[in-house]
Amino acid sequence: MKDYIALTKPRITWLILMSTGVGYFFGSKNGWHWLTLLHTIIGTGLIASGTAALNQWMEREADSKMRRTQARPLPSGRLDAQKALLFAIAISVAGFVELWFGANPLAALLGLSTLLMYLFIYTPLKQRSPHSTTFGSVPGAIPPLIGFAAASGTLTWDAWVLFAILFLWQFPHFYAIAWMYKEDYARAGIRMLPVVEPDGKSTARRILLYSIALIPISLMPKFFAMAGNVYLYGALALGLAFVYYGLRIRWDRTRQQARQVLLASVVYLPVLFSLMLFDRPQ
Repeated sequence: MKDYIALTKPRITWLILMSTGVGYFFGSKNGWHWLTLLHTIIGTGLIASGTAALNQWMEREADSKMRRTQARPLPSGRLDAQKALLFAIAISVAGFVELWFGANPLAALLGLSTLLMYLFIYTPLKQRSPHSTTFGSVPGAIPPLIGFAAASGTLTWDAWVLFAILFLWQFPHFYAIAWMYKEDYARAGIRMLPVVEPDGKSTARRILLYSIALIPISLMPKFFAMAGNVYLYGALALGLAFVYYGLRIRWDRTRQQARQVLLASVVYLPVLFSLMLFDRPQ
């Protein structure tokens, strides 16, 4: 059971569910429906877990070549590949059905689109182009849309603001991971940007540029009346702190600085969402 749970990447799933919950919060302008929220969280959790498990099944050979992933259930041989595939398909289908009947068809279709884009565009593209990060950031930013659609049955500009924040946030986050594990990615033939351009100049430059671009986008909730001044100043302070770490890795392209960017990104997103929820106009 522990190995099946590991297939679902629970540490990533909780971030997905957090952003789904934020989307639901902003989509529920006509009041909360706790049962719908529960179905949304369960359905999104299942389809996200299924996507993660299918991704590990598809990449089991590449995972066996990387030190940080070779102990996973499939490359280590602790789980049978066929059983893992059936498990992944079952929970993915269950998540889609849960969203369709427990929330609404729009939420379910958004969940399905996340799975399809992640598995059939992003995953195979990793072996071919460093632009896979860009394509992968699209399904990675859909969870708040799922929550918003589940609550409101539609998508408004508020939902797309949440999408834009999450979309941009992923670039410094994943470029930092790619820099930290570039040797592993190279061994597996995964063409992440630091593998293709080993000096790290373009990776550091993009981390800085995307962290700068995140500042004006992160302030948009204030101007869409989604949050107030507390959020505005808090988001600005968070954004400047994030840029600081982007500047540091621009000057000092080391694994240690990449780790600092990664840690900053992990702190940035939940704090930003917390401020947004705390300072939502009544």
